[in-house]
Amino acid sequence: MSGKKDLLNQRREKNKTISDSGVNLYPNNFKVENTIGEIRSIIEQTPEKLGEEGLKFTIAGRMMAVNKFGKSSFARIKDGSGKIIQAYLAKNRIGEDSYSLFNQLDIGDIVGVSGPLFQTKTGEWTIYVGKFNLLSKSVRPLPEKFHGLKDPEKRYRRRYVDLIMNENVRNIFVTRAKIVQTIRNFLTEKNFLEVETPMMQPLAGGAEATPFVTHHNALDMKLYLRIAPELYLKRLVVGGFDRVFEINRNFRNEGVSTRHNPEFTMLEFYQAYSTYKDLMDLTEELFLKISKEVSDSPEVEYQGEKISFKSPWKRIPLTESLCEIAGMDKSILSDKEGLLKFAEEKGVAITKKDKIGKIITKLFESLVEPKLIQPTFVTDYPVEVSPLSRRNDENPEFTERFELFIGGREIANGFSELNDPDDQRERFLDQARKRDEGDLEAHMMDTDYVEALEYGMPPTAGEGIGIDRLVMLFTNAASIREVIFFPHMRPSSEQ
Repeated sequence: MSGKKDLLNQRREKNKTISDSGVNLYPNNFKVENTIGEIRSIIEQTPEKLGEEGLKFTIAGRMMAVNKFGKSSFARIKDGSGKIIQAYLAKNRIGEDSYSLFNQLDIGDIVGVSGPLFQTKTGEWTIYVGKFNLLSKSVRPLPEKFHGLKDPEKRYRRRYVDLIMNENVRNIFVTRAKIVQTIRNFLTEKNFLEVETPMMQPLAGGAEATPFVTHHNALDMKLYLRIAPELYLKRLVVGGFDRVFEINRNFRNEGVSTRHNPEFTMLEFYQAYSTYKDLMDLTEELFLKISKEVSDSPEVEYQGEKISFKSPWKRIPLTESLCEIAGMDKSILSDKEGLLKFAEEKGVAITKKDKIGKIITKLFESLVEPKLIQPTFVTDYPVEVSPLSRRNDENPEFTERFELFIGGREIANGFSELNDPDDQRERFLDQARKRDEGDLEAHMMDTDYVEALEYGMPPTAGEGIGIDRLVMLFTNAASIREVIFFPHMRPSSEQ
């Protein structure tokens, strides 16, 4: 630690010396005219426009490497396009004062340069600097070049340094932006309207989760950070918007793991006059579109597995998956004692007071879910675990619901929406009883939502897709922390 402090003190003293000589360490009068990405495109497509008599460029970026040779130097500069280009600085061209300033700078400083391009003896296109400016003097040194920044703890805490040093990390977030834009374009082209619904809600609804609680001083009322936008989006369907979607944050007061972050991004969309089967078709189309946009292929590799998004995807009822994949005898599906015995044999912890639907779902999550590598829709979930889903007309103990699993984890959840206000009221009341019994993740009674349904909601299907897990899939990231700029972490002992 003392060595780091010594280095910082040396940097601060050097910066003071430069400043005392009359140099502004942080000017704001340099106009950038080009990006290195644009220059790279010109080099690839129209190199005949380059050369000392050709185009002139003005760029700004961070110095990532410097080689000094007395009266001339080379610097490698990286800008916001993520690209790097070499710059050649000669004392007799930029002047003694500018070259003297350059010699006092450090790797990590941000500079601006102007000039034409020329090819070095090795054939590398290089900016022949005619004008040089310091734009921002760094104080802290970048991590050592060959070892980089690899410790995950430090990478997540200092994501800004991670982005500077690790090109693959930068690419993950560029891909993330591309995925989100692809989703927006896809849904907009299908006449969905993008909307925004409240982040702070008087009731936490739309999912089974523990909410974060806050207080509104002016109204003197308790509010909850939303765990899902579902009930508000369906209010909009009642109001006449037949196709709506929202991409935004949800907040759930739960553990932190490779799959969970308390603050995460969800896509939710609702389509009137549709069923859950329509949304499964739509989801297959969307994922194939994303794959082709991101990887130019209908396939991606995730954690050593090749995932194919070609249609059709497998669709299997939840109970059937337990028999087919977990080896459960179909005869015990309605036998609670038989299910409890099977769970004990398989080492799955079950609470005896759980209803059969809950037991079946827990068995599925432990024994089947991790084995679903290729895109698989698991359908027909029990009513007990689907309080907002429409019942199956042929088998009312189950619902018209699916969950999508890829790579052994849940990626999406969708269902035909329950639009019977009386049935919804009874299910809310059942959830309220569970809360009274200590289940803090059960739904709260939302009488306003029931009242909205009483005005009439058309037959509707809705779906939620976890954006973070989706990005993990398309960037081959093992942890959700790799795809969130600033994941939640405990305070550092260094801070």
